[in-house]
Amino acid sequence: MPREPYTLTDPARLRALSHPLRIELLELVGLERTATATRCAEETGESVASCSYHLGILAKYGFVEPAEGGRGREKPWKLVRYGQSWGVEDDMEPATAMAAETLSEVYVDQVAEKYKRYLRRSGREATPWREAAGFTAGTTWMTLEELTELSEEFLAIVQRFEERRTDTAARPPGARPVDMFLGAWLTRPPEQAATGPTDDTGRSTS
Repeated sequence: MPREPYTLTDPARLRALSHPLRIELLELVGLERTATATRCAEETGESVASCSYHLGILAKYGFVEPAEGGRGREKPWKLVRYGQSWGVEDDMEPATAMAAETLSEVYVDQVAEKYKRYLRRSGREATPWREAAGFTAGTTWMTLEELTELSEEFLAIVQRFEERRTDTAARPPGARPVDMFLGAWLTRPPEQAATGPTDDTGRSTS
């Protein structure tokens, strides 16, 4: 199975993935290597019929495919490849750019919902695990070069653990699935961007 992230540029595929349950199913199938609609229903709380339908949509657009095994009418699914990337490019058709923006919004909403679910049950975690998890947020000033370097550092952090997604032998004893979301974005639109910090009157200084 290819491990390099696949860049989504087809608006139909972008729209097909722009559904919270489909994103969750894609992540679940990847986490468990293979999963049936019944297993997905157990994990997501959705009905088997709903999971089966959305897995079918993911298969139609090339995100999952039938896996070997299964018993009776149970059909296990596996990922076609690990990892997708997408974004808005300068020369994109408007329909593709809109589809990419929509998928990004749905994905971020899904990440936020997963984190809120964790917070609601975090009290059941052992103290060391609970203290190791968490997030840090803040706003600062960066140049384009510094922001680029930060994004590359984010990617390097994730890639340190990439092999463990597909190779169970690479996972050390005691390892657990951990969600990560590392991001940086621009606080203001270009027309409001200042070139330096502001003084206490709100005027730009340099």
